[in-house]
Amino acid sequence: MPDFEALSADAQLLFDTVRRAGELGRSLARKRVEKWSKPDGSEVTEADLAINALIAERLRPARPTYGWLSEETPDDQARLSQDMIWIIDPIDGTRAFIQQKDEWCVAAALIERGRPVAAAVYRPMVEEFYTAIAGQGALLDSVPLSIPDSDKLHGAKISGNRKALAGLASSGIEGDISGGLPLQLRLAYVAAGRIDGAVSIGNRNDWDLAAGDLLVNEAGGHVTDTEGARYIYNRPDSWQQGLVAAGAKRHAALINALRNS
Repeated sequence: MPDFEALSADAQLLFDTVRRAGELGRSLARKRVEKWSKPDGSEVTEADLAINALIAERLRPARPTYGWLSEETPDDQARLSQDMIWIIDPIDGTRAFIQQKDEWCVAAALIERGRPVAAAVYRPMVEEFYTAIAGQGALLDSVPLSIPDSDKLHGAKISGNRKALAGLASSGIEGDISGGLPLQLRLAYVAAGRIDGAVSIGNRNDWDLAAGDLLVNEAGGHVTDTEGARYIYNRPDSWQQGLVAAGAKRHAALINALRNS
């Protein structure tokens, strides 16, 4: 891990940048923006690209030796040779942004040797700013976060996709089909105790996970794939296999339930 002063400086740069990016997103959300479909069928807007450009202009020159991975930038595998990289999702929840809903966010994390060490998730339309620094806890608008935990699944509110929730149906959970809620906000909600856990089956991109991963871990929880292995970022394939996020005890119960489903 970088020394305390270096990490603090990196984190402050990240937090300031994400806030500026969210403010730009909020201003663009009030306007009609051009949109189109990517080759994979997902939607993108000129706001995604404008926010991506703002973040790049602030982070990349300030830390020229750090690598870069963003949903809206072609992947450069030169990042694999760098210990420190930024992972960026300019708008997580583009569909909500297009529909002028408030369930979208700007998310970014700093990764060192495969693990996040600083992270920010900003939901600008409702002024929620989540931050975390490795070893220093997670915050929502400067208030420390701590995940309420239990080894019981009965009655637990778990957000996820249909396939994952189907595997937990016999556990007595209160399944919450995630719908348009982006992964980063689901993870932020776990860290804040608004939901008891988040699950997903299928490949999930690093930029949808990295910032929220640190938020949950620093709030006392665990984030892993569906086999219980923690994520390692900055690999050739920029995705992870599934998601299980919850407080430590409930995480273990969810993993066990999924294995036995």
